[in-house]
Amino acid sequence: MTTSRPTTELSADEARRIALRAQGLLGTSATARRAGVRGVLRHLGAVQLDTISVLARSHELVPYARLGAVGRKTVEDAYWKDTHAFEYWSHAACILPIEEWPHFAFRRRAYRDRPHWNHELPDGAYEQVIKQLRTEGPLTATELGGAKRTSEWWDWSGTKVAVERALMYGEVVCVERRGWKRVYDLAERAVPAELLHDDLDDRECLRRLVRLAGEALGVGTRADIADYHRLKGEQVDAVIADSGLVPVTVAGWGKPAWADPAALQTPPRGRHRTTLLSPFDSLIWERARTERIFGFTHRLEAYVPKPKRVYGYFAMPVLAGGRLVGRVDPAREGRTLVAKQVTLDGPKAVPAVAQALLEAATWVDCTNVRVERVDAPDLRDPLTAALSRAVG
Repeated sequence: MTTSRPTTELSADEARRIALRAQGLLGTSATARRAGVRGVLRHLGAVQLDTISVLARSHELVPYARLGAVGRKTVEDAYWKDTHAFEYWSHAACILPIEEWPHFAFRRRAYRDRPHWNHELPDGAYEQVIKQLRTEGPLTATELGGAKRTSEWWDWSGTKVAVERALMYGEVVCVERRGWKRVYDLAERAVPAELLHDDLDDRECLRRLVRLAGEALGVGTRADIADYHRLKGEQVDAVIADSGLVPVTVAGWGKPAWADPAALQTPPRGRHRTTLLSPFDSLIWERARTERIFGFTHRLEAYVPKPKRVYGYFAMPVLAGGRLVGRVDPAREGRTLVAKQVTLDGPKAVPAVAQALLEAATWVDCTNVRVERVDAPDLRDPLTAALSRAVG
């Protein structure tokens, strides 16, 4: 593969600001705010789902970080009502704009051609699931006849195996999460007719996804772009020259990069968001990119044994002024938001972390914020004082 020689050189700071704007966290326009949660989803192209809920689930935290204290029911309705989104395997299990259904034909075909599966499919189970959904409408796996045989998460029933296989093949769609359970329906009923096709060949699917990933990132390396929808590096290589993205160099990155040409036309300006970020937010979900852009080592420690945790169970990075200035490991006790562990990037971070905590508390209907541990003990009193002043 050959690409034209980069004609644009970006400083590390310019690349950081381009990335922030592309992710909706710098200079958000009135038009973008009016577009609300659905606008955020279309803009990002993918919002990751995760089971962990501390302040809220990750797919709620992502629009909150960009729009502020949008109602949680508003978030769910925006995703799931009127067939505006579907759930599928992208960066991970993600909510995706319904317009992207055709772009994942390559992945559906790959699943259909897959020779080996971890779960055996019992005879007749697949046909029974399709028949039941056609007759009874949207159903959870439990309503279809059973999600698990035992309490072990991996011990799926034959029905669950069948409906998940149908989901991967694209014959079935997850149209909602109800009590965190997937609600399944037939694709022929859930996906608008003009989108319900696998007409795009693999190359065109990949070309479009690479372009969309580049637009959502603003600027990124081959690995950044591949990671956005979990493509392979060679898949990116095969189409990037035709994607519409342009080669650039970024000071200090050390690797070739590509940018959305629209992102290069005007310097990123406007108001920065000050907010807590989900560890699964697309701004920071790729660890190497986060270190390269922000000089910030980000790691989810929920699955790390408690004695080995450094920053806490669900440490949420704090974004302020376009920088990551600290971390907060939150919890809720009644109407109190508890900052179990706070890590600050020096005294200048105190006001921003206090602001982020107070806005988050308001959003989840807490009336008080309590700080338990601060990594720098001398900053505990200033942080508590900043919280008190804001409340007062």
